[in-house]
Amino acid sequence: MRKLISLRTNERGAAAIEMAIGVPVLAVFLYGIFQVGVAFQASSGMQHALGEGARYATLCINPTPTGCSSPSNAQIQQRINDKVFGTGVGIFSQPTVTNGPTGSGYKTLSVTFTMGTNFLLFEGPDITMTRTKRVYVAGGV
Repeated sequence: MRKLISLRTNERGAAAIEMAIGVPVLAVFLYGIFQVGVAFQASSGMQHALGEGARYATLCINPTPTGCSSPSNAQIQQRINDKVFGTGVGIFSQPTVTNGPTGSGYKTLSVTFTMGTNFLLFEGPDITMTRTKRVYVAGGV
């Protein structure tokens, strides 16, 4: 009976048990924070590429006496693809450049990125981010 009472009051090894329970949970949380950081980096890269594509779309490529010729949609898409960063961990789809209605003078640029999440012990949901930017082109579209 005395031995049973001494076992109930003995706290040796409690820290090891708490550590064995806490460390895996902490590791999963830290890795999850890393995954969120990667998603934010991809979002930042997408925004940067859209900004560069929008800036490029407003340039006067070949000045003529009657006005300017703007870059083609394919050239704008290529510029966006060249300037994107942080999307190596997922699928960066081909950017789309859509002309507005005739005489509206704008183009709509859009990009989409999809990445899977991994939390060490289990797979998380896929994250899909779409960013869109409207740019007004001098001289109309």
